[in-house]
Amino acid sequence: MFFVPFVVQFWLRPKPRCDFMEKKFKRALESLDAVFDFINGFVAANGIDGGSAFSINLAVEEIFTNMVKYNPNSAHDIAITIRKDRNALTVVLVDSEAEPFDVTQTAEVDVTQSLQARPVGGLGIHLVKKMLDRFDYEYANRQSTITLIKHLEQ
Repeated sequence: MFFVPFVVQFWLRPKPRCDFMEKKFKRALESLDAVFDFINGFVAANGIDGGSAFSINLAVEEIFTNMVKYNPNSAHDIAITIRKDRNALTVVLVDSEAEPFDVTQTAEVDVTQSLQARPVGGLGIHLVKKMLDRFDYEYANRQSTITLIKHLEQ
């Protein structure tokens, strides 16, 4: 009789939260589904609100896509680390064997212009800047590191 309630309690107990995960992804746009699965699994395990999850997914998609698009000859995978602190979600993307390009310093996009009058490019990074609380870039030893921070709803 003791065994059955114990088993039920074991299966019904809350799943443990993991406040840090890291994984490498093949440098290909086809890897985006695996990237989203990785992020969404972390988001679900940590009870992160939908608005923050949307912002992080959009930002990671933009940065990952740019890393693939602008560094296609690198044989290295792209590393993604995700961490939850008390009130913030931090995602770090690392691209090895990359040329320096500080995406945080791109020109502001004039969203009041019509699509026809606006130059091509830059809108994705513009959205990332607007949706996140911090967006940092570091470059050393041919390695680009982009850090995305989103404050979480309390």
